Amino acid sequence: MKKVMVGNHAVAWGVRLARVEVISAYPITPQTQVVEKLSEMCADGTLPARFIKVESEHSAMAAVIGASAAGVRAFTASSSHGLLYMHEMLHWAGGARLPIVMVDVNRAVGAPWNIWTDQNDSLSQRDTGWVQLYCETNQEVVDTTIMAFKLAESLDVPVMLTLDGFYLSHTAEPVDVPDQELVDRFLPKREAHFKLDTENPHAFGALVKPDAYMEMRWLQQEAMQKVPATLAIIEADWLRMFGRSYGAIETYKAKGADLLLITSGTVTSTARAVVDARRAAGEKIGLLKVKMFRPFPTELLREALRGVRRVAVLDRNVSPGHGGIFAEELRSALYDLPDAERPDVYGYVLGLG
Repeated sequence: MKKVMVGNHAVAWGVRLARVEVISAYPITPQTQVVEKLSEMCADGTLPARFIKVESEHSAMAAVIGASAAGVRAFTASSSHGLLYMHEMLHWAGGARLPIVMVDVNRAVGAPWNIWTDQNDSLSQRDTGWVQLYCETNQEVVDTTIMAFKLAESLDVPVMLTLDGFYLSHTAEPVDVPDQELVDRFLPKREAHFKLDTENPHAFGALVKPDAYMEMRWLQQEAMQKVPATLAIIEADWLRMFGRSYGAIETYKAKGADLLLITSGTVTSTARAVVDARRAAGEKIGLLKVKMFRPFPTELLREALRGVRRVAVLDRNVSPGHGGIFAEELRSALYDLPDAERPDVYGYVLGLG
């Protein structure tokens, strides 16, 4: 079904098609339309889910933690300072291995006060144990929302997908809305690997000694390391059923390129046009889009950059005192390659707020 919709509504449609059972969120610009649309869907019965109204983002994440622990499919959304307010609970969801999906509509963090987009809000949460997926288009948003639930529930890891505030969240684009019957085949009802159950009681998140804590952290790390291969399988299934695929990374006109632009989010669409123009002028330039930031796709990037002399990383974020976050992660990923195989990495910070 073809529709024209803004990015925030694309998220809501993805949640509806995924048959989410519990939603809890608190409004914040530019995310508010997501939960407004979901609230309408719950009210008119097109999404038979429980919508829990709360007084803060911290409480919203706490509510979906409880729902996910009870074995149901749960979702929340936030932006900027709202996401920062969730920080404690993000760690709890990650450590508890709960397959929650949330969307962060990327927005700059104050001070100074700013409602426009950059990636510092989500990237400041990169060590909380959540998979992070960055979307370029509204079509990718609706597709990724559905795939995120399958990924989360396959490995018991929470997944955060992001879209640029206003550039996608409030911009209307054509979207091919997947058929509900096909989505149901792709994403069946959640069968929790463990859950709160009075007939089969367990302790969740109880005090453990250092040896058990270390083991649980290793199991969490092991699950995250399985994400790239699992996502590839899920993407292959999605391609077979719906004819679209994105990948953890994507290259564009990269064959024979001496220079690759590395991007994420909506900057990628602009970069594609730049590559087209410079290629037409005879320059050997290409593009590499990074969709999956956590876990960082080290092996995929090493393979994609084999033979490339130079890369320019366009970061819509900054770690003060360090630099662009994608650029620094890439330098780390390539560090132990032989000098002859390691491209020169140039980092550029742009488009903040």
